[in-house]
Amino acid sequence: MQDADFEKLVKLTRPGNVVVLSGAGLSTESGIPDYRGPTGRLHPATPMTFQEFTASSTGRQRYWARSHRGWQRIEQAEPNEGHKAVARLQRAGLLSGVITQNVDGLHQAAGAREVIELHGGLNRVICLSCRSISPREELDERLSAANPRARDLRSTGPVKPDGDVELADSEITSFHVVDCLDCGAGPLKPDVVFFGENVPAERVARCYALVEASQLLLVLGSSLTVASGFRFVRRAAARGIPVAIVNQGATRGDPLADVLLDGPLGKLLPALAAAAVES
Repeated sequence: MQDADFEKLVKLTRPGNVVVLSGAGLSTESGIPDYRGPTGRLHPATPMTFQEFTASSTGRQRYWARSHRGWQRIEQAEPNEGHKAVARLQRAGLLSGVITQNVDGLHQAAGAREVIELHGGLNRVICLSCRSISPREELDERLSAANPRARDLRSTGPVKPDGDVELADSEITSFHVVDCLDCGAGPLKPDVVFFGENVPAERVARCYALVEASQLLLVLGSSLTVASGFRFVRRAAARGIPVAIVNQGATRGDPLADVLLDGPLGKLLPALAAAAVES
C-alpha cells in the first residue's frame, strides 16, 4: 500500500501548483525535536504561552534565560534532506507556495524562497512597545554581554522545539534581560506566535488564498493537532482539493487525506522530488 500511495503522490505532484504545509516533523532530522512526534515524546515540554510571557517580567526572564542557551543550537542546525527536497521541488516550478509552522528558518537555509512563516521566525525579535523588528544575532550579543557566564553554559541540556533548554531556578533568577534599543524600555519578544496568541489575520488570508488556488496541499511532518495548520487541510478538503500527508505517525488530518505516507521524511521527500522532477 505504501508503494501505491507513493506513486499516487508522484502523479499528483507532477502537474505542479502544489502548496506545501510543513511542521516540526520535517526538522527532527536536523536535531530539532517536535512536540508530539517520536522525538517530542522523548523530551516532553510545556511551551511558553503568550499570556505568561506578557504578564510579568519573571515570565520573560525565564523565557530569555532558557532561549538564550538554546538559540545557539537552533542557529547551528542545518537543513536536512527533506528541506532540500522541498527546495528542489520549488526550483523545478512544481510548488506554488510553502507554508511552514516551523520557526527555525531551515526551509530558507535549504534554498526555498518566499516561505510564509505561519508562526514567525526565531531569527528576529520584536519590541512589544514600539513594534520595531531587530535581528536575533544583535540580541544574542547583548544578552551575552549582560550574562557573560551564559557563554559557557548555553549549549547544555536538550534543546526543546521552541528553541530553549531546561535550567535550574538559580540560573534563571540570576539572568539579566535587556530591553529594546529603539525605544529604550520596551520588552522584547521573539517574532513568533506563542501558544495562546493569534496568527495575524493577513498572514492567514495569504495562506488560504494559496491553498484555494492550488491543485494539491502537501502536508509534511505535522500532526495537525494545532488548529492554525489543520484549518488549511479542512479548507482544501472542502474545496475538493486533494490533500497528501507525509508524516511519521497518525495525524488529525488523516480522515481528510487522499494520500497518506508514514515514514522518515528525509528519505521519502528526496524520492518524491527525484520522481516528480525527473519525469
